[in-house]
Amino acid sequence: MPAFTDFGLGPLIISSLEKMGFKEPTPIQTEAIPLIQKKHDLIALAQTGSGKTATCAIPICDRVDVSSPNVQALIIVPTRELALQYATEAQKIGQEKGVKAFAVYGGEDAAMQQSKLKNGVQVLVATPGRLIDFIYSRSIDLSNVETLILDEADEMLSMGFYEDLEFIIQCLNHVHQTLLFSATMPKEIRAIAQKHMIDPQEVSLISTASPASIEHKFVYCKHFQRAANLIHLVESENPKQAIVFCQSREQCEEVCKGLQQKVANVDFLHAGLGQNFRSAITSKFRSGRIRILVATDVAARGLDFSEVSHIFIYQLANDPDVYVHRAGRTGRRDRAGIVITLVTDRELPPLHRVLARLNRDVVWIGAPPPTKPVHHRHHVHRPPPSKHSN
Repeated sequence: MPAFTDFGLGPLIISSLEKMGFKEPTPIQTEAIPLIQKKHDLIALAQTGSGKTATCAIPICDRVDVSSPNVQALIIVPTRELALQYATEAQKIGQEKGVKAFAVYGGEDAAMQQSKLKNGVQVLVATPGRLIDFIYSRSIDLSNVETLILDEADEMLSMGFYEDLEFIIQCLNHVHQTLLFSATMPKEIRAIAQKHMIDPQEVSLISTASPASIEHKFVYCKHFQRAANLIHLVESENPKQAIVFCQSREQCEEVCKGLQQKVANVDFLHAGLGQNFRSAITSKFRSGRIRILVATDVAARGLDFSEVSHIFIYQLANDPDVYVHRAGRTGRRDRAGIVITLVTDRELPPLHRVLARLNRDVVWIGAPPPTKPVHHRHHVHRPPPSKHSN
């Protein structure tokens, strides 16, 4: 069985990992860390929850020259929450060595962030918009960046950051290592890799099947029964901690309001909230003060809520990748997890795509959808259209 000591890491990094309770490398860490250490460009396909953050942070913190105050590793992520999580993880891993990690993102005081950069930051985590603001205002120096990491690359593209990523990459016009992490490989990501990476190594730990530790169950209901079914499920399952995924901000707030009338410790999270509120909600959920978090997909990517026992999907999305990312919020580190999805007649077609992706048979809680009678339409008499019909 591999160990972190097998990577030839410095004793201060090993000491930090031991204090953080890191026992042995995950599969993505075992495969990717040696490639990163050899300074190869890397494309890594791995699901959320596979240990990607530490996969980058461990070799990068080990490589950092702490005598230099310059930014040596630049990590681009799609959301503010993920930026904070990434910077916190890197700070912990590099703490014994004295590595300074910091996150910059929109919604916070830019002057304060600029001041921190001037005091010296070696590992910088950034969302694309705020980083580009700093580049335009010439308040950041990227000339010493040795490693560029694009994390959750597919999510950044789906959020419309393609041109921003192109601009940022072109600003790094000196030789550097590029690491690209993604859960899926759309053609736009392949195009970025071909254009900007040099002979990239590829590591893929994406399985079409879901981890065995996660149960997938479905509840058939009529559209107007969704809210009542959700409340019943939350009460009957009594989860240790759960996320309820909704499709829109409006739906998120409406579902939260309905749950709060029946269940204690419920709150919501979506991108329309101010950064201070989002940070407070995230912190409360991590500490267990919020038991049921109703959220849009802002919480589906990258955030490590390791105590989540249940995922409830209020409305199934058309894209099976969305289901996979939502389901990946539970069953972390091989713990047991349950995903329960409400399905109406409208969601039956995407349900088939999800089941094909999971490579599993459907498991219904309660009655399955009624099977439609065969040839029924031939026995229905339809009168001829009226001459006055539109």
